Amino acid sequence: MSSQLKIAVVPGDGIGNEVVPEGLKVLEAAGARFDIDFTFEHFDWSCERYAKTGAMMPEDGIDTLKAFDSIFLGAVGFPGVPDHVSLWGLLIPIRREMDQYVNLRPVRLLKGITSPLAGRDESDIDFFVVRENVEGEYSAIGGRMYEGTPAEMVMQQSTFTRRGTDRILKFAFELAKTRPAAHVTSATKSNGIMHTMPYWDECFAAMAGNYPGIKTDQYHIDILTANFVLHPDWFDVVVGSNLFGDILSDLGPAVAGTIGIAPSANINPEKTAPSMFEPVHGSAPDIAGKGIANPIGQIWSASMMLDHHGHPEAGRAIIEAIEAVLGEPSLHTPDMGGKATTTQLGSAIADAVRG
Repeated sequence: MSSQLKIAVVPGDGIGNEVVPEGLKVLEAAGARFDIDFTFEHFDWSCERYAKTGAMMPEDGIDTLKAFDSIFLGAVGFPGVPDHVSLWGLLIPIRREMDQYVNLRPVRLLKGITSPLAGRDESDIDFFVVRENVEGEYSAIGGRMYEGTPAEMVMQQSTFTRRGTDRILKFAFELAKTRPAAHVTSATKSNGIMHTMPYWDECFAAMAGNYPGIKTDQYHIDILTANFVLHPDWFDVVVGSNLFGDILSDLGPAVAGTIGIAPSANINPEKTAPSMFEPVHGSAPDIAGKGIANPIGQIWSASMMLDHHGHPEAGRAIIEAIEAVLGEPSLHTPDMGGKATTTQLGSAIADAVRG
């Protein structure tokens, strides 16, 4: 009996319009092989739409998306529209209104890619960054006073709740239970941020008490970023607040060779609303329209979407196809040192999925 999934497709801006078609191509290949029927509906929500209408998406955009099983997003942001306008007009409202409180980002050195770190192979770089996705430092609470005067003052409030902190920590520990190393690392800065980070540390210690079989440690964010470079083999599941998780989940794939391969899942674990899947990279306006963007981040996020919907074999087939294709240097895009186009790499992965 076939499975049916209704997917909202939002290519967004820049290279999102180039990598999303490759992700859909691979999803269709996986669907044909594993008997999954997809219905795709496209939405032109983007900075281009903002320039025409004054809004990244229509007023009923969130309600529209709630009718779908998942959201497949390309990229958000483009010159001419300030980043805080584009993100707070599309990406962040979706994450919050859908309660996608887990941002899950795998970091792996795939076969066929060379890490910029000397002497590292696939066994050294294989971990997850679990990022709290709806509160923390990315708060709308704050503002400006006396703007444009010598007395100008700007305030930005971080917000950490017990519910929000506990549930992201629990997700990280539950994830660690499924992995051989069974190890959770907490990102903190309690020596410099005197209220929120000591609170985070207290919650982490309390949650660790519920998981006696899980190894734990914690690092201040400054030395943690250094250890991502010096000792990537130390890490298994790394959990952090919204800001720290955001930083670490860009550094991780850079250590693994290129941010172009990095996927991301914005997950509502209880499935009370759709989850959203996207690459970590941005809209890359410097290469948009050239046909050379790496589609692997988008394609890998499609694999994560299949995992989320209970199709692990199909998700795994996509990862295996990515690694098989990366074994051929002629199919590497420029960010990996090759000359292949976005379409050539995407098509090769789709063909490998079909078998």
